[in-house]
Amino acid sequence: MALTETQIQNVETVLRNSLRNKFQSYNPEPASMPFHTRLLGKDRMALFSFIHSLNTNFGTSIFEPVAKALATANFQSATSQQIAGTQISSDAHNLIQNIMDGLATANTSPNKPDEINAIRAVCQSGEMRTVKLTKVDVKVVGHDGAIFLFDIKTAKPNAGGFKEFKRTLLEWVAATLATNPTANVQTLIAIPYNPYEPEPYNRWTMRGMLDLQNELKVASEFWDFLGGQGTYQQLLDIFERVGIELRPEIDDYFTRYNRQ
Repeated sequence: MALTETQIQNVETVLRNSLRNKFQSYNPEPASMPFHTRLLGKDRMALFSFIHSLNTNFGTSIFEPVAKALATANFQSATSQQIAGTQISSDAHNLIQNIMDGLATANTSPNKPDEINAIRAVCQSGEMRTVKLTKVDVKVVGHDGAIFLFDIKTAKPNAGGFKEFKRTLLEWVAATLATNPTANVQTLIAIPYNPYEPEPYNRWTMRGMLDLQNELKVASEFWDFLGGQGTYQQLLDIFERVGIELRPEIDDYFTRYNRQ
């Protein structure tokens, strides 16, 4: 299913605004690198610093608003930086710890449907505890009421971090069900692109902690889920087109550093 003209225009607008806002607010770090600067030039060093800075907030400044722009046409709603909930029952908290212990010791294997069902059974049992959870990067709600909560990660997340990623996903489930025990909620890790292309994404580092079938979407799996089949490739084309369009602005911005 091809993206609509409105979706394409929305994504293009997000990209233009994100880059232009970055240019307006960005100031290269004052660190002196005299050898690098004399060898490569001030403009290239400024570009290097800019790209590094952009990478640190690519998720919030570009991937999140692009995801919202794509999902709006296909889902009931699409929002970013949401709170999954503010309370988790004490029984659900204990269950999550038991699940984490079992996975950490390899005594159990991840099975998200079973985990959700187990949390649902105790989502309002025991004492309700106020919690402050990691915010949901992107939340989409289907027309059937199904809730999908995404945690967008870098293309090469630290393998040691998946234990905390898993806990976050389970806590989002518990907090959502604490408010609505019958909710159809899915919590997932999204990785926007595959840095290993054309080879498959290296998923082995996550096996044993994440249910790869039900808790992970990489590259086209994520973007096509939001926008329909073929969205990922269309998205790459849009990025390229906007990049070509803005190239004179980009070149002019960095050329000024050679005039200083």
